[in-house]
Amino acid sequence: GSGLMATAIRDRLDTFAHGVHPPERKEATEATATERLPLPEELVIPLSQHTGAPAKAVVDKKQEVLRGDVIAMPGGFVSVPMHAPAAGVVANVDLTRLGGGAMGPAVYLKVNTDADQTSAVGEPRHTASLTREDLVKAVQATGMVGLGGAAFPTHVKLAIPEDKHVDTVIANGCECEPYLTIDHRLMLERGADLLAGLRIALRGIGAERAIIGVEANKPDAIEALKAAIPRDMPVEVRALGVKYPQGAEKMLIKALTGREVPSGGLPHDAGASIFNVATLAQLGHLLPLGQGLIERGITVGGSGVKRPGNYLVAIGTPVRFVLDQVGLRDAARQVILGGPMMGPSLASLDVPITKGVSGILVFTEREMRERMRKTYPCIRCGQCLDACPVYLNPSRMGILARKGEYQMMEEEYHLNDCFECGSCTYTCPSNIPLVQYFRMAKARNRERKAKQ
Repeated sequence: GSGLMATAIRDRLDTFAHGVHPPERKEATEATATERLPLPEELVIPLSQHTGAPAKAVVDKKQEVLRGDVIAMPGGFVSVPMHAPAAGVVANVDLTRLGGGAMGPAVYLKVNTDADQTSAVGEPRHTASLTREDLVKAVQATGMVGLGGAAFPTHVKLAIPEDKHVDTVIANGCECEPYLTIDHRLMLERGADLLAGLRIALRGIGAERAIIGVEANKPDAIEALKAAIPRDMPVEVRALGVKYPQGAEKMLIKALTGREVPSGGLPHDAGASIFNVATLAQLGHLLPLGQGLIERGITVGGSGVKRPGNYLVAIGTPVRFVLDQVGLRDAARQVILGGPMMGPSLASLDVPITKGVSGILVFTEREMRERMRKTYPCIRCGQCLDACPVYLNPSRMGILARKGEYQMMEEEYHLNDCFECGSCTYTCPSNIPLVQYFRMAKARNRERKAKQ
């Protein structure tokens, strides 16, 4: 009877239409407290770890830096500075390989093993007395970007256009990707920081209320946050249905407010602003200290890892170093940055952890074989239509992509409304890599427009 009851309650939870239910696979790490990893000998800090203009290096070769020193300044308004994640000496400012395979400029920092690596440079500031304009500048100075994966500069989200009114700030604690549990741990371990960050976001945006949305598979986090909310804060914690991609902006706004973000629109068009819980917790911690973002929590998991868990890692730490620390199994064959639904697969382990990386997952030969099945023709079964959370026609777009009809995909089939969640690829019985086709089509359309 209790099983039926639980199902009935689960079905009544706020959620959205469509989506998929991949196995959660969180049990290996959800109960492991976050542990700090040691510093590697060398950190590689890319100057483009965020959406927007790359930062500009302000340090030279052989220059000594302290932990927390600014090493790069923003390259524009939609850009953020970079800070030294450790005290050391600048070895070089040169190109490095990034997670996606492309090359980009970076600061190479040789870590000083004798220096104090526990405290960081910063100018403490009284955030409550800052004007909204100064608050936006102060947030930019922290180098804060969205830690959920999109890495969009946080201060830009606080600068709401004059003609828009946002009444609701949403803290995204869904963590709907399988395997990832770092946000779950953060909600349990750093509730006070999270609420301090939420207070800053509410003030910066001038919103009346906040909602923390957490998937119902994290009941301990829901209870812990409910208990931590101060009486004077207009914040409610809401349990959400466990479904992928519940954490996507449009899905979350629909589930929590019932409002729709228009096609091509942004959350503020629906009177909402969304921040990942990790982003808010770091903001609440760093802004009052006037410090920069120099480390982040990640989940390291998957069957190819010996010591799966949640770890605090300095930005710029090579993936190879992290995997040496947790131990790789012999059968390990594939490494993914982020979650398995949206995370890119790595071609090299010599890439650094950047601000937007929420996890490192390692899979074995056997799992790879399961996923590398042969692709068959589309049988028009419609499963991808039932899965797509934004009601597109992935089957039709897949066929158009095969024919190179990229412009038609955009103009007639709303390709740009696709946020590449991977639900269609996940459900496809013919194993068609739909989301890869859509990424490729978007890239080709961008190239065409750039040429024009």
